[in-house]
Amino acid sequence: MKRLNWLMIILVVLLCPVHIFATDADDETQDIRAFLINLFNERTRFLIDQRPEAINRFYEKTDKIGRYAYENELLRGKYINTWAEKRGIVFSVAKSSIRINRIKKEGNQARVSLNQSLQLSYEYKTDNYNSQFFGIGTRHVLTLKKMNGEWLVLREWYTDPLTENPKLIPEFNGFPNPSFLKSGTNIVQTGELAKRGYNRERALEYANKYAGAAWGAGNDHRYNKKYFDYTYQGGDCTNFASQVLGDKDEGGGLQMLSGWHYHSEGSQAWVRTDSFKNFVLHSGYGRLVAKGYFTDVIKPTEKYSGGAVAALKPGDLIAYEMNGDIDHFSILVGFDYHGYPLVNSHTADRYRVPFDLGWDKNTKYLLIQIND
Repeated sequence: MKRLNWLMIILVVLLCPVHIFATDADDETQDIRAFLINLFNERTRFLIDQRPEAINRFYEKTDKIGRYAYENELLRGKYINTWAEKRGIVFSVAKSSIRINRIKKEGNQARVSLNQSLQLSYEYKTDNYNSQFFGIGTRHVLTLKKMNGEWLVLREWYTDPLTENPKLIPEFNGFPNPSFLKSGTNIVQTGELAKRGYNRERALEYANKYAGAAWGAGNDHRYNKKYFDYTYQGGDCTNFASQVLGDKDEGGGLQMLSGWHYHSEGSQAWVRTDSFKNFVLHSGYGRLVAKGYFTDVIKPTEKYSGGAVAALKPGDLIAYEMNGDIDHFSILVGFDYHGYPLVNSHTADRYRVPFDLGWDKNTKYLLIQIND
């Protein structure tokens, strides 16, 4: 399945010790733990070396769902490596750790829930001396089946941001002016908005601390317990974006208003993507810099010589629209050394991930600047 030519690149895969948290310590549970460690280690390695035979043996492929789980990993690896090729980069390091939350055995099957923290390092092919790191966190529910004395994956579900069609990745020839990563548009506020000023520094600290299971995140890879986790109720990305902007103790400190607030649970505008987008743009808290496909927001224009995305500053928002509906929100947290925008988000958890990784050419991006 390997499609990329890395002949001039030395690939290194380093697998971190896997952290396990489970209470059952009998021999069979220990076997399951060992299987899971091996499974996730090999799947992490596969993202770099793209050798399907290394992960093929972990799946019960005579079952349709088990075969689908295996094929999903192949698609995931192909997507991320095709994306890298089109961005002129190469992945050089992959590290993985897992936190097992639960193992429940029933006969010859076992149901497992766990979180994975994945770290990936990349280098630009034109400059392989500076490595960039980002993290992805995923939640997994697996059903394992014991066959001929070996555990195999029968089915799996997880919050994966990387399973997309590799044929739909837009082309990219580099930003014309990478120096824009130090630039930004300053907005002068007066009147009521000045009293509700946005603290970008704290917003960024919040986004990094509470980025969940993603490698690089703080708070022991856990969300802020002050807020309900909406992952299993449609996704937690908008809830997280609202926290970054509005948490008064650690976040950006924007004043909660009627319609956008959190009191034991989030309001519609606090947790729902389209409602949140409308609130931010109509409240005076933010303004739409640009809306368009990938090629639209990165191309230089008379107004934005480095592309519209150059107008954003760390602490601003990027919304992702699919088929006319807002599907996701992320927080811009910085730029890599070539000027590529990096984002944090929930569901799936991301820490300093390239802003378009996990999306395709049919995605529209709404670049939203928050007024300081």
